[in-house]
Amino acid sequence: MKLTFSLATPAEAPALAALYTAASADLTERYGAGFWSHVATEKGVLNSLRYARVILARKGKTIVGTMRLANKKPWAIDVTYFTPVKKAIYLTGMAVLPKLQRQGIGRMLLQKAVEEARAWAADAIRLDAFDADGGAGAFYARCGFREVAHVVYKKDPLIYFEFVLSQDNRIGNAFDLPRKAIPGGTAVAHSSTVDLSVFCTVNLWKWRD
Repeated sequence: MKLTFSLATPAEAPALAALYTAASADLTERYGAGFWSHVATEKGVLNSLRYARVILARKGKTIVGTMRLANKKPWAIDVTYFTPVKKAIYLTGMAVLPKLQRQGIGRMLLQKAVEEARAWAADAIRLDAFDADGGAGAFYARCGFREVAHVVYKKDPLIYFEFVLSQDNRIGNAFDLPRKAIPGGTAVAHSSTVDLSVFCTVNLWKWRD
């Protein structure tokens, strides 16, 4: 699958809200009502653009995945559990369009997160996932993130993960994907073998309108 990546703008807020809501509805259908059950709003998406770099993954003109990257710690994260570093980037709000799941989009988003973190001169990527059947913990473990703790924050069971950046760290097979730059600061990734997807519940609903 060929994807292009770019930064979200306020004009994409309706499409992003629809993507988050669709991903939430898919999890609710599969696992029942849970922490992931939520209807996203344009107002909430616009608020996230104020404090995070929101990355879009497109297949053609269609937004098929997204994630948020920020250097400000989300309130659900307790840094005492993580490897001490000078600068960490926090990954939240990752989602993949349900009908295109299990096609490698999640891995390619994580690869993009690593690229962005290195461009920010960060030392690590940190995140949390719901500690439940509908969470994405197993996905992160397969992609090379290290589980550092199980915690409960305001009744939400969470698993903390980190990816400490070094020349040898890899996101599963993602770094084996051939890449090339294209105009406009985006990138193209080609994948014919990766068959894992994810709706990442990391802090997705931990911000409100």
